[in-house]
Amino acid sequence: MMNVMLAPSLESAPPVSVFQPRHDAASSEIVERGIMVQSSFNTVCAIEYLKSHNVKPQVIERVLLHPDQRRTSPH
Repeated sequence: MMNVMLAPSLESAPPVSVFQPRHDAASSEIVERGIMVQSSFNTVCAIEYLKSHNVKPQVIERVLLHPDQRRTSPH
């Protein structure tokens, strides 16, 4: 009989921070403005604003559709 060692499950793994700190203040300001556009107008306007500033689609989706996954503001 072969002794197989199983990898630990994700539930037992320690939490890992997925997000890295921002190093680009200009991009950070663009994303913050996009969030403000969403709250002032609508999500479509915010998407267009962020796309026009070359924000990655993954970032746009995360910040506009999943506010619980946003980074906390350093201010």
